[in-house]
Amino acid sequence: MSSNLIRRYVVVGSRRTSNYIWAIICAIGGIDFLLTGLSSYFNINLLPIIHADNIIFFPQGLVMCFYGLLGILFSCYLGLTILWSVGGGFNIFDKQNGIVRIFRWGFPGKNRRIDLTYPIDEVTAIRLELKDGLNPRRTIYLCVKGQRQIPLTRVGQPMTLEEIEVLAAELAQFLQKDLI
Repeated sequence: MSSNLIRRYVVVGSRRTSNYIWAIICAIGGIDFLLTGLSSYFNINLLPIIHADNIIFFPQGLVMCFYGLLGILFSCYLGLTILWSVGGGFNIFDKQNGIVRIFRWGFPGKNRRIDLTYPIDEVTAIRLELKDGLNPRRTIYLCVKGQRQIPLTRVGQPMTLEEIEVLAAELAQFLQKDLI
């Protein structure tokens, strides 16, 4: 949402499509591994495509049970982060009231809500960090008095160079601050 005096940017957080896909894949894989390991222990075919007599419980079946439990636990973790919308939130730049508000959801507990509000006068600049390589990082930071830098962009899926440059320039122009 944009207007002449207020800009609002939504941050998706953990409710990305890739997290849904990975949670489903890990759940299916974990259940399959666990059922295969249990099939070898009980000598019963719990899955129609697996023949338990071909798998010895110790060590193959036991390891498959272990990997199955790990897959199920990881898919539960991903499911909970999606349910809680960890990392999701918004950034509001309000010239009308003279404030910048950054809101994010965290993990449940006393610090579940991360809500930062600063007067626009305390914003010194917008900083753009671009690192390429094996683990690329493309982040826009809000520089506030006191050497504090607050990341504004989403984590996990880097934006294209063009998208992040346009967004940073647009934001710096809107706030009338330097882009560094």
